[in-house]
Amino acid sequence: MAYPEGLLSPDERIIVHTHPHWKMLILPVLALLVTAAAGGYLAALVSNQAWHTYAWIAIAVLAAVAVIWLVLAPLIRWRTTHFVVTTQRVMVREGFVTRTGIDIPLSRINSVQFRHGLTDRLVGAGTLIVESASDEPLEFDDIPRVERVHSLLYREINDDPDDDFEPGHSGARS
Repeated sequence: MAYPEGLLSPDERIIVHTHPHWKMLILPVLALLVTAAAGGYLAALVSNQAWHTYAWIAIAVLAAVAVIWLVLAPLIRWRTTHFVVTTQRVMVREGFVTRTGIDIPLSRINSVQFRHGLTDRLVGAGTLIVESASDEPLEFDDIPRVERVHSLLYREINDDPDDDFEPGHSGARS
């Protein structure tokens, strides 16, 4: 059973399951390119020295630390962050070593808002703001296609279980 299906109750189904927007990976990719370029430049710079083997080892160790810290850690953080909307709740799970999560029952959600600036609109991301009955509003950053997620969540919150009306059709019911 794939994640997050193992967390669902028998009558619950997934509406949206996403990771943060890929824009979170732009800086790690740039860091990888800069680290590779700097490492190659430094390795070429010391290649004619008598101690070049030790310098290459030091450069490789520093480059490996930089890649782990600046590239792999953000990639793992991105991959292990899940934003899930089901028919009963909103779930957020984050972390690899230390895992954190929050579940908000749809019945406790008062309002749903979204916010995205020019850059977010260009890449198709934004911040989803969920206000529940007793807590301060929770902000979920870098949600891909935030307007669509907002609309789906709003429809799910305001869905009438007795409504046999098909979505996308207008007019009177038969």
